[in-house]
Amino acid sequence: MNGLDHILLGNTVSQWLLAAAAFIVTFTVLPSLRWYVIRKTRSAAADVVPEWSDLLLVLIRATRKFFLLALAVNVGARLLELSTGQSRVLTFIIVVAFWLQVALWGVTAAEFYFKRRAAQSAAAGGGRQAGTYGVILFIARLGIFVIAGLLALDNLGVNITALVAGLGIGGIAIALAVQTILGDLLASLSITLDKPFEVGDWLRLDDIDGTVEYIGVKSTRLRSLSGEQIILANADILKGRLRNFGRMPERRELAKLGVTYETPLEKLAQLPQIVREAIESVPDTRFAFCVFRNFGDFSLNHEVAYYVINPSDVPFKFLTTVDQVNRRIHSAFNAHGLNFAYPTQTVRLSSNVESPPTP
Repeated sequence: MNGLDHILLGNTVSQWLLAAAAFIVTFTVLPSLRWYVIRKTRSAAADVVPEWSDLLLVLIRATRKFFLLALAVNVGARLLELSTGQSRVLTFIIVVAFWLQVALWGVTAAEFYFKRRAAQSAAAGGGRQAGTYGVILFIARLGIFVIAGLLALDNLGVNITALVAGLGIGGIAIALAVQTILGDLLASLSITLDKPFEVGDWLRLDDIDGTVEYIGVKSTRLRSLSGEQIILANADILKGRLRNFGRMPERRELAKLGVTYETPLEKLAQLPQIVREAIESVPDTRFAFCVFRNFGDFSLNHEVAYYVINPSDVPFKFLTTVDQVNRRIHSAFNAHGLNFAYPTQTVRLSSNVESPPTP
């Protein structure tokens, strides 16, 4: 008998040699091809490539060595005659490796898509919302791995119909136990999709003011004007009436001016134009109106309205703009001889009072 025909563990030596050769070739060629593609893509990183080609290269980079090893083992094992137990073990390894790799490919594709969306959003001037994609990406990762796990079990002969039904019943019980956490999770998904606010927006919720620093799966973090960090549950944010000052294209300021009753009529007629010129001399303002509203106890009351354009562009821009407008109005009043009124009272004394009769 030829030495190559010698039986070893149920297979001839020649079969073992062929299987080993197939394993070595497969495990050598595939990683080498992967390394070559990665090297070429790094050297050509500056070149513009189509999106589908870029995605394909990213998926190649995401191919793990354990998958290539399992693939090489499968190629070599096809040249051997395996027992039922050995075949089951090999099938288990191949199925687990395959679906784990598929899950990694799915996660990589999701990350690729959302990173592209975030980059496009940043290029279009909406970079503040890029961080909100992390919530959707977390849910996508979870869903991809769950689906891959169920499909792997199905390939291994497990009845996933009964398993899914059991998971559904167990899921209801778990949902009742952790309904607060699930409520925050669903609220974070709603925030991400509906986008009532983004990172960088200034929010007011009841008596809480702050700038959004981070939008998480369970909570959102604000930085208050006084400096402390405020952590709010996502579900609580959506329950209340939220005011988003970060998306105002302009913000109105309403002011009241009172001048003395001794103001001449001609200067009183010039007052709206004086106020308008003072307001329009401040950058990023839009004059609305200046009207003689009513007669006060000691003043002629005027109401002034104007808008600050893009008040959230610079921190405290609205307050500094109001400060500049007030200073310009005060300076203009002094230049035109207009006097601000303040609480006064006139007391008139009469000398025609009769003296009481002398007894």
